[in-house]
Amino acid sequence: PLPSLSNPTARVQVIHNCADLAASTVDVYLNDALLIDDFAFRTASPFIAAPATIDFTVGIAPSNSTSSADAIYTQTFNLEAGGTYEVIASGIVSGSGYNPSPAFELVAFANAQEAATLPGNTDVLVYHGSTDAPTVDVYESAVLNTTAVDNASYGDFAGYLNLPTDDYVLQVRDAAQTTTVATYSAPLATLGLQGAALVVVASGFLDPAQNSGGPAFGLWAALPTGGPLVPLPSLSNPTARVQVIHNCADLAASIVDVYLNDALLIDDFAFRTASPFIGAPATIDFTVGIAPSNSTSSADAIYTQTFNLEAGGTYEVIASGIVSGSGYNPSPAFELVAFANAQEAATVPTNTDVLVYHGSTDAPMVDVGETAVLGGATLVDDLSYSEYAGYLEVPTADYVLEVRTSDGTPIISYSAPLQTLGLNGAAIVVLASGFLDPAENSDGAGFGLWVALPSGGPLVPLDIFTSVADLNGAVASVLLFPNPANNSSALVVNATERTRADVVISDVAGRQVKGIRSVQLLPGENRMELPITGLSEGLYHVNLITTAGTATTVLQVLR
Repeated sequence: PLPSLSNPTARVQVIHNCADLAASTVDVYLNDALLIDDFAFRTASPFIAAPATIDFTVGIAPSNSTSSADAIYTQTFNLEAGGTYEVIASGIVSGSGYNPSPAFELVAFANAQEAATLPGNTDVLVYHGSTDAPTVDVYESAVLNTTAVDNASYGDFAGYLNLPTDDYVLQVRDAAQTTTVATYSAPLATLGLQGAALVVVASGFLDPAQNSGGPAFGLWAALPTGGPLVPLPSLSNPTARVQVIHNCADLAASIVDVYLNDALLIDDFAFRTASPFIGAPATIDFTVGIAPSNSTSSADAIYTQTFNLEAGGTYEVIASGIVSGSGYNPSPAFELVAFANAQEAATVPTNTDVLVYHGSTDAPMVDVGETAVLGGATLVDDLSYSEYAGYLEVPTADYVLEVRTSDGTPIISYSAPLQTLGLNGAAIVVLASGFLDPAENSDGAGFGLWVALPSGGPLVPLDIFTSVADLNGAVASVLLFPNPANNSSALVVNATERTRADVVISDVAGRQVKGIRSVQLLPGENRMELPITGLSEGLYHVNLITTAGTATTVLQVLR
């Protein structure tokens, strides 16, 4: 549309930065029309059109207002046609409970921007809106190493900073620059804010105890699109990034509550589930407590462990072991096993970085080889229970992982279709999980390889891979389907000649548990239903025995 000169307008963004609890949610009127309903503290409108060249009145009313007559504050504006403005609500409306208590007002800034003046920049307008904060400087210590804002007092706009888009560190200092009040990260590049213009407001109280227990001081960013303000991460209270994975196969801990100090961190955390990466305190001791799923407080914890993480570090923490006093063989004690230098993404976009963890309590020391792409190369050597193997940085492809005993004897193979699953650029954790012999472990979950993604959620099982077996030409291939199986599975044998065979099913200890005797195989495809009804969950060897030799495949039974 061509702008109408009959009814000229200006562009206006309104930001609610009044930290008075009595004004935490308000209605905003333009003359007698409701402009913004239930406008919350630390929220911004998008840029909207307002009348220009004529007087108009903005009214602030309680959130349950019915008309502009309910306004507790009004202010008249006359804007320039075609102008662009920021209008920020600041100050105190209450008669007591706040110290100091500058009067509520709507503070306008002309020549506001909806985008950066240069595409490679991010333009930042700074506003001091903290009523009990002194005059401050803002020093940038990571890129510019200079004072970015000088002597800003409450109610002041500092004007736009035209910054090359980068990740900055902002130190809020007293005006004499002898004391750093707080330090914040401003990750403009990481957040993809190239070409954007935004407003950073000092918001909340340095001393909430003197201000009715109101919101604490921080730096918050308003985007031109509006919505909730975005907090700049505080570096004064350093944090680390942590993912927690529940890999304790003890049935008594199948669902647990996780506490961080006295706060409930994860409710009803299920076996073979991962949290996303979350923030945790760094450089100070904190306690993680594991409690039953019906817990009411951290006092119900059955296990606690103290951590002290490095600021800015990234960690995997995996719950492993046994909590029960009996019913499991072996029964290593429950523990939370931490790995520092974890990754949320691959170091190279075309790779998938894989962290391997041995979390199966009754599995021996193992190697892991790759048979589809790397020709049987050993990727993991001599990995024992509760050990991490470190990251494998592999080109994203579809792999077959062969789990072997430490002397190189194959146990079972799994498909790892990293390319098919679209895991380019991802970092994942592959865990050995469950029991090789569920019968010796209270019929718990069977052994398998499972994947945790950085986004968390249920772990993803890797499917068993069945290879072609050649028995001196008599049998061309042997396949189990479905595998894993629940109530039924079939052995599909492609024979090249007439022969007889026995089928023997044995558990991982070598004990024969089921079998089919003297099966007639004809040239072509032969299908046999396996007698797996009644088998406990776990891994089994299916042996096809002919006069030409024996072919062995692995069947996983799930219950």
